[in-house]
Amino acid sequence: MLNQLLFFVAKRFVSGQTIQEAVAAVRRLNAMGISATLDVLGENVSDRRAADAAVATYLETLDSIQQEALRSTVSLKLTQMGFNIGRDYCLENVARICERAAAGNNFVRIDMEGSAYTEGTLNLFYDLFKRYQNVGVVIQAYLHRSERDVRKLIDLGARVRLCKGAYKEPPDVAVQTMTAVRQNFMGLASLLLAKGNHPAIATHDELLMSWTKDYVQKHRIPRNEFEFQMLYGVRSETQRQLAAQGYLMRVYVPFGTHWLPYFYRRMRERKENVAFVFKNLFRK
Repeated sequence: MLNQLLFFVAKRFVSGQTIQEAVAAVRRLNAMGISATLDVLGENVSDRRAADAAVATYLETLDSIQQEALRSTVSLKLTQMGFNIGRDYCLENVARICERAAAGNNFVRIDMEGSAYTEGTLNLFYDLFKRYQNVGVVIQAYLHRSERDVRKLIDLGARVRLCKGAYKEPPDVAVQTMTAVRQNFMGLASLLLAKGNHPAIATHDELLMSWTKDYVQKHRIPRNEFEFQMLYGVRSETQRQLAAQGYLMRVYVPFGTHWLPYFYRRMRERKENVAFVFKNLFRK
C-alpha cells in the first residue's frame, strides 16, 4: 500500500525513469521559457559499482543535454558519488562530471544533504572549485552556520543555490520555527543578491518569492543576475508566471529508477516534507 501511494506521488514529482523521459520533460519546460537542472535519483551508495554507474549516467545526461541543445544543467549528491566509500574517490568522480560539463559549456550543482555532511561537502566543493569554475553548491538557510558559509562562498565568487532545508535537524544545528527559517532565508538571500555570483533563490514559499521581488526592485538588481528555482511538479503555474514576468526560472527535474527510496526517505525524515508534498499534489 505504501509503495502504491509513493508511486502515485512520485509520478507527479519525478519526470520519469529514463534519460529519454527526462529530456522530454526538459524540452517541455524550455518551450515555456523555463530552464532546468537534471538530477539522477540516488544517494548513500555503499559500493563502487553503484557510484560508477551513477557517474556514467551523469556523463550520458550531459551528452544528451548538449546533443538535444537543452537549457539544462545537472545537480548531484556526493553520497551518490561515493563520498561514504572514500573522499578522494568521490572527488575524482565529481571532477569527471565537471570536466565533461565544462567541455559542453555546462554547469554542475552539488546538492546539500543532512548536516552530518555539510562540512565535508563544502570542503570537497572548495577543492573542486580550485580546478573548475563551472561548479556550484547549495546552502540551507535553517542551519546556524550558513551565514558564515555564505560569506565565504561570496568571497570566492562561487555560485550558490539557497534553500530552506528539508532534513530534520536538532536545535543546536538548525533553527526550528518557520518564522526563524524565513528570517534566516531573507538575511542570506539579501547577501547573495547584493554581492553573490548569480545566486539561485530556491523556494516555493509565496512570502519569500514576494520578498525577493521587492528586494531586487528596491535595490535595482537586474532580473538576469539571479534566478528562481523550484521542484518539478510543484507550483507549475507559478513557474510559468515568473518566466512570463521576465524572471529567470529553473526547475529541478529528478529522474531515474531510485524514486522509491528517495521518496521513502524524504517522507520519513521530516513531517513538514509530508505536508509539503500533499499540499502541492493537486496545486497548479
